[in-house]
Amino acid sequence: MSLSLLSTKGSAKATGPGRHTFKNAPRVLVIGAGSRGSAYAVGTLRATNCRISAVCEPVPYKRSEFGRKYIWGTDKPNHGEQFEHWRHWVEYEESRRFREAAGEKVEKGVDAVFVCVLDELHEEVVCGIAGLGVHICCEKPMSTSLESCMNIWRALKGIGVEAENGEVKQKESIFAICHVLRYSPHNLMLRQLVLEKEVIGDVLSIEHVEPVGNWHFSHSYVRGNWRKESTTAPSLLTKSCHDIDFLMWMLCSPPPSKTEPHLPSFVTSTGSRKFFRKARKPEAAKEATNCLSCPHEEKCDYSAKWIYLDNNLNLGNTSWPVKVINPEIEQLYKTSGKQAAAKQLLSDLREDYTSETAVEEVEARAWYGRCVYEADNDVVDDQCVTITWDDDPLPQDGDSSLGLKGRGAKTAQFHMVAFTEKVCQRRGRIYGTKGEIEYDGKTIKVYSFSTRKTNVYTPQTASGGHGGGDQELARQFLMAVEAVDSQGMSAADAHGKFLGCDLDEAFRSHAMVFAAEEARKDRKVVDWKKWWSAEVEGQLHSTSGKGQQKG
Repeated sequence: MSLSLLSTKGSAKATGPGRHTFKNAPRVLVIGAGSRGSAYAVGTLRATNCRISAVCEPVPYKRSEFGRKYIWGTDKPNHGEQFEHWRHWVEYEESRRFREAAGEKVEKGVDAVFVCVLDELHEEVVCGIAGLGVHICCEKPMSTSLESCMNIWRALKGIGVEAENGEVKQKESIFAICHVLRYSPHNLMLRQLVLEKEVIGDVLSIEHVEPVGNWHFSHSYVRGNWRKESTTAPSLLTKSCHDIDFLMWMLCSPPPSKTEPHLPSFVTSTGSRKFFRKARKPEAAKEATNCLSCPHEEKCDYSAKWIYLDNNLNLGNTSWPVKVINPEIEQLYKTSGKQAAAKQLLSDLREDYTSETAVEEVEARAWYGRCVYEADNDVVDDQCVTITWDDDPLPQDGDSSLGLKGRGAKTAQFHMVAFTEKVCQRRGRIYGTKGEIEYDGKTIKVYSFSTRKTNVYTPQTASGGHGGGDQELARQFLMAVEAVDSQGMSAADAHGKFLGCDLDEAFRSHAMVFAAEEARKDRKVVDWKKWWSAEVEGQLHSTSGKGQQKG
C-alpha cells in the first residue's frame, strides 16, 4: 500500500502505480450518479480495465448522463444497465440469480458496488444489499449516527442472519469506506516516512488542519445538502470524518497492520456556529433573504451570483459546484452557449422560501441563492478536536516494560475551519522525538534535530479529487475484489494487502467522531475506553441493537 521513495536523502519524489489490468475484471454498479458517483466511475475507468456495468439513480437526467458517459455511450442502454431505484436493481439481481440457478442463460451480474447516495441513505442501501454478498465501497461517512453505523456493521458481519444449523453466516466480501485521504500519494508517502522509515522518531503530537474554504462552506454547509444536523449530521462527520480517520490511521495503526492498535485514551472538542447566522448579517443587506434581491450583494463575500456565475460559469466551469445547482446546465452550456446557461443559473438562484413555506419543503432540498445569514443552517463552522493517547506498551516475551516504540503518549489536535482561502488543501505539522515534519498536500518537509537540515519530499502529483485519493481508492478496492473472487484470497487478507483498513477500523474512526461530538455538546472530556464500553460494545454484537434497519 505504500508508494516507493526514489531517495531518502535530500529532495525526493514518489512513484505511483500505473493502470491496473485484470485478467478477470470485476463488473461495477454505481448507486447514486452525483458528483461522488462520477468521481469513482472516472477513477475506476482511469485506474483499471473494469467496466461500469450499471447505474441506479432516481433523477432521469443524471441517470442518462451518467450512462452516456460511463456505460452505454451513444447507444441505447441494454436491459440491466440502468435502474431508477436501488431496490429495483435488487429485484432484478435476485431474479437474475434465480434464472441462472434454474439453468437459464442470463446476462452477467455485478461484482462490486459503489454506494454514493446521500449520507442519510447509506444505512438503507448498504443493509439492503449486504445479503447479496456483493463487494461494497461506501462513500464517507458510513452513516449519520452511531446507531446507524452499528446497524451497518452488524449487517455486514452477518449478525442476526442464521444458517440452517444455527450458526451465523459470514460472507467473504470486501467492504471499503471512502476515507480517501489514506490513498493519496502525498499521505501514503507521509505515513511511510513517519511510521516505516521513522524519520522523526516516535511521534509525540500532530497538528492537522482542514481549511474548508469560505465560499465552499457556504455552498455545502449553509445553503447546501449538509446544512442541518437534523436532516444529515454534524459537520465534523459529513466534512471531516476522514480527517479524524487520517489521525487514527497515523497514530493508532503502526505497521505492520496486524499489530494491536494503540487506542486513544481521551477526546475533547470545542466548536460552534460562529458566523453564518442572522446576528452577523450586514446592515446594508436590510431585509433581503436572497442574493439576487439584496442591495448588499455586490459587496458581499458570499454573493451567490459571484460564487456560481462570475467565479465559475463565466470562466467556463460547468462542473462542480455549478452542476450541483442544476445538473442540466452543463449540457445547456454546450448546446446553447454561455448566455443561455447563465440565464438558467440565475433563474435557479432566485428560487427562495419564506416564513410560510412548510418546514418539510424547505428541508427537502438545497437553496443556493439564499442569504447565508438567513438560511436554516445549524452546523458548526469552526471546530477543534483534541485526542490524547497514554503509554500503552505491548508485552514482549512476557515483559511489558521493554519500550514504548510507537505506543508512547501522544496528542492529535485537529482544526476544521470554514474561513480560509484554501479549499480542502489540508496542512499540518508532526512533532517527533528526532525531528518535525511540515506537510501541505503537495510537499513534505522533514527537519532533523541531529543534522539540523531539512529534506524536502515531493510526492507524485495525481489527477482526480483528494490529491489522487479518489482514483487510488477505486483501484485498491477493485484489486481487493479481484483477489477474493479470482485468486481465492480471504477477505481479511485482501483488506490488509490492498486497502489497509477493514470494517472494524473504519467503524472505529467513525465512533471517534461521535465521541468528539458528545464531548463538544456536553462540554466534557470523554474517556474513550469507558465510552466505548458503555455506548458501543454491548450494542455492537446485539442481534437487535438500539434501533432497527431503515427502509
